[in-house]
Amino acid sequence: MNTPIAQTITPASHDLGGFTVRRALPAKSRTMVGPFVFFDDAGPATLGPDDAIDIRPHPHIGLATVSYLLEGRIMHRDSLGTEQLIEPGAVNLMTAGRGIVHSERSADEDRGAEQRLQLIQTWLALPDGREEIDPAFEHVAKQDLPLISGDRAEARVIMGNLWGEAAPVTTYAETINAHIRLEAGGGIPIDAEAEERALYMTHGDATLDGEALEPQTLYVLQPGVAATLKSENGAQIMLCGGEAFASPRHVYWNFVSSRKDRIQQGIDDWKARRFPIVPDDPDERIPFPDEPKTVSYP
Repeated sequence: MNTPIAQTITPASHDLGGFTVRRALPAKSRTMVGPFVFFDDAGPATLGPDDAIDIRPHPHIGLATVSYLLEGRIMHRDSLGTEQLIEPGAVNLMTAGRGIVHSERSADEDRGAEQRLQLIQTWLALPDGREEIDPAFEHVAKQDLPLISGDRAEARVIMGNLWGEAAPVTTYAETINAHIRLEAGGGIPIDAEAEERALYMTHGDATLDGEALEPQTLYVLQPGVAATLKSENGAQIMLCGGEAFASPRHVYWNFVSSRKDRIQQGIDDWKARRFPIVPDDPDERIPFPDEPKTVSYP
């Protein structure tokens, strides 16, 4: 039996005190799927009145972060002076390029109240010749992203061209990204146009050409093989991928580059406080860790 699935990746899980983060990329067996070099599923979690999200200012180089919420709200601030609240269905795209610093925190009005939160955060490696572009930020509202509906299924196109629709979100390499919701008995085709593709089911049940998918697992698909995604009882699934990179990328802590010496420069610059500050969040910073959890395996 031919399978549309080329590789299965079980994420590494990190318990942050009742808040679980599952990291599917980078993994020992694979660093990238298209330009996607990092894939985190954070939550779902219920935060109590005394809890809050407080990810202190930290740096990035050589990548673009894509933040997409399934539940909850987060306030983004960065060293460009951006302050942007993101809510479910919208996209925050932050381009680090030669260097940016940002924080992610609960909104002031959400503190002191119970909150639900689930965040899909991915990083896109910047392609050759564009790794050192100027930092940038863009927010695209939920209503401005294409929504495809049919056969008891809907899909919001987050990036790239899918099902005949294009998302108005900047891409630096060929990229696809979508949030798929299947109702009971629903189905949707997964076409074969992108060079590399992967599916990640956050919850529910689904099959791909009859092959069962497990929740919270990343499935890398066979190149050039079209397939059909179906669900008996309903599911939510993320689709990501795009063009295969000709040169490898190294990932170390919050830095991505085709050159290890550039990553070392980023580490040295952060330790020496040569990165810019976040104007509305200047007093705290995450120090460079002794043993980073996010590393690639070249």
